[in-house]
Amino acid sequence: MSSSSNKPTPTTKLCTHTLTSMNYRDADLVEDLIGKKTFSEVMFMQILGREPRPVDMRIMDAVLITLMEHGFTPSAIATRMIYMSAPENLQGAVAAGLMAVGSQFVGTMENNAVILQQIVDAAEPEKFTEALVLEIRKNKQNLPGFGHHLHKPDDPRSIKLLALTEAEPDLEQKHVRALRLLSATVDRVYGRHITINATGAVAAMLGEIGIPPKLMRGFAVISRAAGLVSHIAEEQQDPAGRFIWDTIDEMIPYVGNGPGTGDKSHG
Repeated sequence: MSSSSNKPTPTTKLCTHTLTSMNYRDADLVEDLIGKKTFSEVMFMQILGREPRPVDMRIMDAVLITLMEHGFTPSAIATRMIYMSAPENLQGAVAAGLMAVGSQFVGTMENNAVILQQIVDAAEPEKFTEALVLEIRKNKQNLPGFGHHLHKPDDPRSIKLLALTEAEPDLEQKHVRALRLLSATVDRVYGRHITINATGAVAAMLGEIGIPPKLMRGFAVISRAAGLVSHIAEEQQDPAGRFIWDTIDEMIPYVGNGPGTGDKSHG
């Protein structure tokens, strides 16, 4: 106990070392992990504190692959622009892009996962789901995990991801069934089919392997970091940052009362 307060001293289970060894949790880094485990396996063990099952790795790798690349989204644009401004700071450019992983792009599985868990826990799932969807529609709220501006009537990623998950006999399928119920209810209440997007499917998948909703966005961050490094690699070979800047500068006109010079050669 600390002498200055009654609060217990914080502890960690993540890592320790001696002069000749290092442990990740209880595993010896050199003897147990390097050359014997994959990055995904060790990542899973570190975050969740348990050895992953084969099914955990199949689901996790499918999720990480799915979330890695989404083209010129706000996160990729931010990374390219910051890299253009400070090419000596690769990590800063990646960090800038990761700041865009949130409730509107990439990280929306967290919002959907909360709903799926509520459905799983409900005494009467059908009644709960209908009331929830009616409330969302009444308040004109966004429905996390549903809708996509490019993929219609269905998101091909979701079809594949849910099929992979439903083919796993070791999973209880509770979160997948909750997503299917939510989808059917959404279609009925809205009177039209609304696609389950990739993050909706990911929410159900991660729920099936025991990932808490508040940790799910972390896996989007891990995956997207790899994708943003690939954007930097491409920016080094075929720069787009200056083109993005020039395009915005030309397409968004000044409408104030300043005299203006017509000079676009800022910086």
